[in-house]
Amino acid sequence: MTEGRFTAFIGMGSALPDRVVPNSHFEATLDTSDAWIRDRTGIGARHFVSDGENTSDLVVRAARKALDSASMNPEHVDVLVVGTFTADRPMPSAAVIAQAKLRMSCPAFDVNAACAGFSYGVSVGAGLIASGTAERVLVVGADVLSRKLNMSDRSTCVLFGDGAGAAVLSVADEPGIMASSLAADGTQAHVLTIPAGGVEQPVTQEAVARGEDKINMTSGREVFRRAVLSMTQACRSLLDKAGVRPEDLALVIPHQANARIITAVAERLGVGADRAVLDIEEVGNTSAASIPVALDRAWRAGRLRPGDLVLMVSFGAGLAWGAHLVRWTAQSPEAA
Repeated sequence: MTEGRFTAFIGMGSALPDRVVPNSHFEATLDTSDAWIRDRTGIGARHFVSDGENTSDLVVRAARKALDSASMNPEHVDVLVVGTFTADRPMPSAAVIAQAKLRMSCPAFDVNAACAGFSYGVSVGAGLIASGTAERVLVVGADVLSRKLNMSDRSTCVLFGDGAGAAVLSVADEPGIMASSLAADGTQAHVLTIPAGGVEQPVTQEAVARGEDKINMTSGREVFRRAVLSMTQACRSLLDKAGVRPEDLALVIPHQANARIITAVAERLGVGADRAVLDIEEVGNTSAASIPVALDRAWRAGRLRPGDLVLMVSFGAGLAWGAHLVRWTAQSPEAA
């Protein structure tokens, strides 16, 4: 690590598809209702991509907004990191496809940590800056879940939406990222998975008929329990490491998986509802895009100012989770 090379957030952007899908969309085909979905998840609507719209397109839209907010041209980015498990193709990465569309020439690659993809991407970007490999890293969390959903599975299809969120990370003289942690428990990989589509199990007609090419959640109760426990522990660990009290935080941005999970984590941390960002009602669970979308929308709504402390924590399939405690440095969106 190069002495005195810290990482700061200097720009944000997000993108949601134009197509809005309300809960009523599912009432004709599933045993569900708007009231049932809202009560159990806090979700009222989500955004789905249209035909011909792919993950890389959302990456590009969010990236351009983030770069504009940082007053930076695409050619000034040293590395592009995309957190996603829904790349346009199995190969190459969504990042290189987005790189071409943005007319960038920097190294570009994907990080697959499912819903924790943005957290992992931020840690990778901060490490590249700390090592002296890069001065500016564009980190994007993006997923198109609508094409990975079994629309007959009520336990999963009502939860997810499509979107992308981007952050511009830059070398700084003072710590912007004050503390971070990443974790995983591969023994629970079966709890939330897409069984078919890799080299272990190719996509066959039989696999498609069984819904194995789509998201499978074997135990929603276990995912809920582990999400609350893991995110709470990760947050407490970072606060202790940095010597920060919960009351010092301007905002906590948990992964937007379920309103009840977010509320449970906030209560265990002793953070009031006014400081725990709940962005799920109009967006749903956008996987790796969840935190950067919520962060960007909160910033643009005036809920974050330079000098504020913000705690971000994710949890997803793997099981994988991560957290970052950040001293906010991006100027107001009006100034950007």
